[in-house]
Formats: sequence, structure tokens, C-alpha cells
Amino acid sequence: MSTLTAVTDASFQAEVLDSEVPVVVDIWATWCGPCRQVAPLLEQLASEYEGRVRIVKVDADQNPETVAAAGVTSIPTLGFYRDGALVDALIGAHPRPVIAGRIESLLA
Repeated sequence: MSTLTAVTDASFQAEVLDSEVPVVVDIWATWCGPCRQVAPLLEQLASEYEGRVRIVKVDADQNPETVAAAGVTSIPTLGFYRDGALVDALIGAHPRPVIAGRIESLLA
């Protein structure tokens, strides 16, 4: 069970775009194998970066407006948001050091 906040089309503005801290948005689906591979890494990183970065999940099947607005064509996609703007994205499953490096860049 995920401890990451589930964000919807309705809550995306408040949870991501209006966030005071940078946000990593995991766009995923229940049927996606690579999404399930990345999930535990994101849980660990959420704990490590708590208070500095928020990591949230968007179910692609249930939130088509957010998926379209982010220009997502493949999942998993990690969107990196700072000050209400998408500043970076990672498409596909990546190892922990790659994801952590993008989070560090987000904080720089």
C-alpha cells in the first residue's frame, strides 16, 4: 500500500502547481509492470526528502486531464515540478540513483 498522496484531476492544481515545495509526480497505472518496479523506490525517496520535496501519484487511467495536460505518452512518467511549472521529466523505469539525481537537480 502506498503512503504517497494520490492526486487527481481535481486536486492537481492545489497539490502540485500551488505547492510551496518542489513536487515529483508519478504518473502510473495499476496494470503497468515498470510502474510497480518504480513504486518502492519512490516510497523510499519520499521518506528521505520529506519536507524538501513531495512525491505524489497520479493514476493515468482515472485522471486523463492531468495526463493530457502533462503531455504524457508513456508510463511510468515522473514529472518534476518547481514553482508551479514542469521543469523536467523521466519516462520509463529508472534506477534509484537516476531518480535521486533528478530530485537533487530539482532542489538546486
